[in-house]
Amino acid sequence: MADTKTKTGRWLGIFSPLERREEPLAPRWLFVRRLAINVGIALLVVLISLFAGMLGYHHFEELDWTESFGHAAMILGGMGPYGPPKHESSELFEGIYALYSGLLLVGVTGLILSPVFHRVMHQLHLPDDTEVEGDTAKPKLKPRSKTKA
Repeated sequence: MADTKTKTGRWLGIFSPLERREEPLAPRWLFVRRLAINVGIALLVVLISLFAGMLGYHHFEELDWTESFGHAAMILGGMGPYGPPKHESSELFEGIYALYSGLLLVGVTGLILSPVFHRVMHQLHLPDDTEVEGDTAKPKLKPRSKTKA
């Protein structure tokens, strides 16, 4: 099996590796980039799913393309179908497409929100600037560099 990781640790050159617990918080531009990539992927998946629904309605219900778009968009958006299906095969298609659309909603929501959740969790787990000793908190002291006199 071919190795899909590049030398920098990115998967297919799209996703940057997430920072670990001991690493500092990623800069804001990197967070916005991660969010934009995830939104773009989610939009692409939704558009492909909409087109697949249009194909199904065009084939099984024998609707024209604009009506197929309307029916597929209503199911994909969670509103439900316009009316009862005409054929038994279209009933099966509508049921499968509705189940798929519900799972797609959960998946796309998770994909879009994952960079936000990661950033919030990383901020909550960053080390504090103070050390707690007993009942008092003291700021951490930075080590002094040794200079020759």
